[in-house]
Amino acid sequence: MTARQGVADLETLMPMLYSEGVAAGRISLARFVELTSANAARIFGLYPRKGIIAAGADADIALWDPRHKRTVDGARMQSLAGYSVYDGWTVQGWPRLVLRRGEVVLADGEITARPGDGRWLQRTGTPLA
Repeated sequence: MTARQGVADLETLMPMLYSEGVAAGRISLARFVELTSANAARIFGLYPRKGIIAAGADADIALWDPRHKRTVDGARMQSLAGYSVYDGWTVQGWPRLVLRRGEVVLADGEITARPGDGRWLQRTGTPLA
């Protein structure tokens, strides 16, 4: 199996969906959460370990600032591509704090996770193609 081709914009996925969806009035906040947590975890065979806040789940949580505005600049993002297809777009809504398994891994734009401290997770079922 080969990796699927795409664009270097994982970092902007949720901010773009929030800005153009929730902030623009196209989808509800509840739908945004559903699309980016529980449904994503189900698609990738990781639910209910991921995608839910409940006893026994991994305590992965993103605290979101719905008023934070930022202009996308791919040269300043984590991707080594050096650009973004959204360069110059101003988006509203950005994560301020991210917890992975209850540990802070991003705080106010600074990554605090250490390289190599992730975990490989066994998926259940077959993910959607």
